[in-house]
Amino acid sequence: MKAIIDITAIRGAITVENDSVQEITSATKELMNEIAQKNDLNAPDKKIISILISATKDITAIYPAAVLREMGYNDAALFSSQEPDIKNSLSKCIRLMVNVASYKEILEPKHVYLKKAQILRPDLV
Repeated sequence: MKAIIDITAIRGAITVENDSVQEITSATKELMNEIAQKNDLNAPDKKIISILISATKDITAIYPAAVLREMGYNDAALFSSQEPDIKNSLSKCIRLMVNVASYKEILEPKHVYLKKAQILRPDLV
C-alpha cells in the first residue's frame, strides 16, 4: 500500500442552457474531462477518492452523478445534492468538488469554471 502525501479538493462548475439529458450529459463530461486534464488526474500517482456533485433545482432531466458513473468513475464515492435556492443565484448550474489523493507530491489544484459559471470565480478564469 502506498502512503498518501496529500489530499486536495479541486472545484469546478458549468452551466447548461436547457434541462435536457443531452445538455447535462455533455456539460458534465466537459467539466469532468477539463478538471481531469488540467490536473493530470489519470497519472498513476493520483487517485480520485470522491466527487461531490451539486446542481441547481432546475437540473432535473438526469443526475450528473449517473453521467460520471458512465464515464468510468466507479471507484470514487459520489455524493449528490441540490444547491440552495437563493434569490438571483446562477441557474442551471452543475458544480463538482473532486477530492484527490496524491502518492507523490503536494498538489496545486487547478479549478475549472466554464460557460456562465465563470462568474462564480472570475479570479480563476
